[in-house]
Amino acid sequence: MARKDDPQTVEYETRAKNLLKGELKRKGVTYGQLVEKLAAMDIHETERNLNNKISRGGFSAAFLLQCLSAIEVDYLRL
Repeated sequence: MARKDDPQTVEYETRAKNLLKGELKRKGVTYGQLVEKLAAMDIHETERNLNNKISRGGFSAAFLLQCLSAIEVDYLRL
């Protein structure tokens, strides 16, 4: 299992964070709006918690997919 301070883990967490932030910006969705969209999917986060989670980048793949689904991202280019 990869350690949190492993350079490769940090690299991929940064990529995931930047991917999500980029899609939010591209769609023009704020963290506050994302909170509302997630709540409509019965996923409850506070704006502060969401900000912290995304800033860290250490969120799960499930959370990433939930966020992308909430903002209606159909296609990703990696």
